[in-house]
Amino acid sequence: MSRLDSMMRRLAAQRDGLEWGYEQVNGVKGGIVDMGLGNGRTYDHLREIASDRRIWVIDRILQCHPSCVPPEQDFLQGEAEDMLRKLAGNGACIALAHYDFGFGNKEKDIAEAARLSPIIAKCMLPGGVLVSGQPLVGFEQVRGPETVAPDRYCFYRT
Repeated sequence: MSRLDSMMRRLAAQRDGLEWGYEQVNGVKGGIVDMGLGNGRTYDHLREIASDRRIWVIDRILQCHPSCVPPEQDFLQGEAEDMLRKLAGNGACIALAHYDFGFGNKEKDIAEAARLSPIIAKCMLPGGVLVSGQPLVGFEQVRGPETVAPDRYCFYRT
């Protein structure tokens, strides 16, 4: 598979997964957290499909497209662990989480996701859903949308 085809597959999985996840938390009252703003594509899509929910965004630096800058009070800038602890400490109750942190090194990315999983759990509401590009630990893994290959994206319930 070409890198272009792989990227298209990943982006389609991400979109389908987020839409599926949002549908799954229909009865769960709570916000959304997008872990890893990047250039803002995912955040922008979440704003479109979930305009009724507060969306927090975590990233080390703000370098997204100008049209995708989150409101100041919803952008948690800093190291992931610190920002997740801040979110949990403020009593944030998350219904839907998207995990998209990464260093670009598979082993390092998997280890970081495992390390952050218990802190993410402290932010999540019962019945919440996590959509993740990396395997997380301590959550019930579930089958996501049929359009997403099981090895492409990970889906969890709390």
